[in-house]
This record gives sequence, structure tokens and C-alpha cells, in this order.
Amino acid sequence: MDIQYDAPMLTRLPALSLPERLWRAAQRWALAWARIVYLGAVVLVMVLSPSSYGRASRRTLARHLYTDTAPVLMGFTVLAALLCVVVTRIVVVAALSYGLSRYAMEMLIRVLVLELIPLTATLFVAMRCTIPSGSQLALLRQSGHFAALRRAGGDPMRTELLPRVVAGVFASITLAALSCVVALVMVYLSVYGFNAAGLPSYTRVFGQVFTPAVTLVFTLKTLFSSMAVALIPMTAGMYDSGQGAQPDSELGGLARMFAVLLLIELGSLMGNYY
Repeated sequence: MDIQYDAPMLTRLPALSLPERLWRAAQRWALAWARIVYLGAVVLVMVLSPSSYGRASRRTLARHLYTDTAPVLMGFTVLAALLCVVVTRIVVVAALSYGLSRYAMEMLIRVLVLELIPLTATLFVAMRCTIPSGSQLALLRQSGHFAALRRAGGDPMRTELLPRVVAGVFASITLAALSCVVALVMVYLSVYGFNAAGLPSYTRVFGQVFTPAVTLVFTLKTLFSSMAVALIPMTAGMYDSGQGAQPDSELGGLARMFAVLLLIELGSLMGNYY
């Protein structure tokens, strides 16, 4: 006896028109940036609040500072040193071949110390620390950990978000400062070798590059870049993307982070060279 099964009726959702798709995309875009601004304001208030630094909070913060910074110091130092040696060799050989050797040192300091190495440190922290931390927040939220904290009288933003954001900012600033020192040392050793003969001219070129205005722009760029890579991935982990677009959450946060870093880099270039 043959048994026949009726195929279930599939309900097709009406296709959205182009204006509707653009409107929904604009809504998601505005909501994502509003959440970033809101979380940034909340984190700033909590950082400035003495109640955020109780005994348990200090222990959690110290643990995140260590786990986000210490394990990557050695690996990034080696990476930065190798990158500096390669770029220095390329620039010096090119400058000698074109008779521009007297400009090579200033070019190296501007390219490596001001632009390339700090940006590399920021991206390294994002890929190694803050993006995985944002994924951890998403898993904690989806598992009901945030709801359990609220029922127990806790605050997920103070307990889970704040330590990760502060640790991300600290790791980014620390690696940026370390990378600048490594770049300066490797550039000098690659050009002058292990002797102090070129130290006076090297320090003079360094002083000509790092004027007060350039130093201020460099400091602001490092600070804003650190805040961007620490905060934006956390925002993608703290909220659902909504409207059935959950797989786009991390990718959207990554795209927004790169967009902010690009704007910061453009502002830095305009401040330094225009």
C-alpha cells in the first residue's frame, strides 16, 4: 500500500522593493552607530566613576589587562622588529639608488614610527584581543549569563563590558608605544650599526620630525584608534543585530571598525602634512 505525503505549503514572503531595502539598511546603520555612541558614553561614565573600582572589579580588570597584553608582547615585538628591518632596507636601498640618502632617515621615521607601526599595533590588538572578546560577550549574552547577572543584582556592562574595553585600550596603547621604541631602535641599528657615531644626527632628525604639533596629532591618533578597536567589536557582541541578520553582526562591527580607523588615519595625515 503506497502512502502519499502531502508536501507542506511554503509561504513565500513578498520581496522588498529597492526603497524598502535601502530604508532598512539605513535603519540598521543608524542603530549600529547609535549603539556605539551610547556604549562609548556609558563606558566613559563608568571609567570615571569610583564605584567601578571595587575589590572584585579591580581583580577582574587586572586579569583582563594581563591576559590581553602580556601574552602578545613578545610575538608583536619580534613582528615589529622584522617589519622595521625589511622596510628600512627597502627605503635605504631605494634612496641610495636615486641619490636621496639624506632624506632616507626622516622618511623612515615618518613612515614607520608615525604611521605604519602604530597602525599595525592597533590592528594586531584588534585581531588578537578585542574581536575575540566581542565574540565572548556575544556567547555570554546568548547563553543567558547577562540575564542571570541582572537577576542577581549585577550589571553586565560593569562586570563584563568595562574590563574588556579598558584592557583593549591599554593593550593597544602599550603595543603602540612599544612598537615606536622598537622601530626607532631597529632603524638606527639598520642604518648605523652597533655604534654611537650616528646618534647626534639621528636625534636631530627625530626632533625635526616630532614637533609639538606632530606629537599631539600622534597622541590623539593613538588614543582614538585604541578606543575604536576596543569599543566597536564589543558593541557587536553586546547586542543582537536584529531582523534576522545575526550572521552580519561581527562582520558589520569589523567593517565599522575599519571605517573609523581609516577616518582617524586620514585625519592624522591631514594634521601632519596639510
